[in-house]
Amino acid sequence: MKQLTAFIHKELLESLRTGKVAILLILFILLGILNPAIARLTPWLLSAISDSMSETGLSVAAIEVNALTSWAQFYKNIPIALIVFLLAFSGTLTNEYQKGTLIPMITKGMARWKIVAAKGAAIAAYWTIGYWLCYGITYGYNAYFWGNGNAPGLFFSALGFYLIGLWLVSLILTLSAIAGSGSFVMLGVGGIFLIVYLLGLLPAAGEYLPVRLLHTSNLPVGAGRISDYAAAIAVTLLWTAVNAIAAAFLFDRKKI
Repeated sequence: MKQLTAFIHKELLESLRTGKVAILLILFILLGILNPAIARLTPWLLSAISDSMSETGLSVAAIEVNALTSWAQFYKNIPIALIVFLLAFSGTLTNEYQKGTLIPMITKGMARWKIVAAKGAAIAAYWTIGYWLCYGITYGYNAYFWGNGNAPGLFFSALGFYLIGLWLVSLILTLSAIAGSGSFVMLGVGGIFLIVYLLGLLPAAGEYLPVRLLHTSNLPVGAGRISDYAAAIAVTLLWTAVNAIAAAFLFDRKKI
């Protein structure tokens, strides 16, 4: 247990030294602020457009801006943060292979599964902090400007995309135990996501796949019920756990 804790500590310090975590946190914070900011500025932008277009005989209808407008921005912007996040950590193990930094630890008797567990715990912690920080900032501003009373199921709707992020992190770990480069890992993650997304278009399979959780963003506008996503949540959690176990198993047999 001391080895695992020490390696997690090493991962945290290394990420802080490289500035990777700081950059990602800034990104999540900026997106958290931009979501309500864009919603607040939308009427002004439409007014400016309307004034310029009135000379051509065209008009732009006014729209009502509320917390739902800001939450819609949240679900449009958070995939950008997730993609950047995955790119930043796609080489979490492959970079270690290329540098040869894992060999001394393994030769000193550190169990390989602890390395995978430490890497996974650190990345999952970064995703958790960044994601919910972005959510919390958006929630706070929305509560201040409009109130969140007209947006039911906010936490659960956000939980869906959060679980997709954890699932993709687990895929990075599994593919990193096989691949030799971060680019191959990202191609693999992107390919698996695309296949699952396409399978999700099939009515018989769609409700059980992780991509189903992308639609939890519809809950605040009253579309669907929480129970509609129970099967997808169970499959996503199970798949994430299987990926973590597979990553430890495969890494234990990988030649470094």
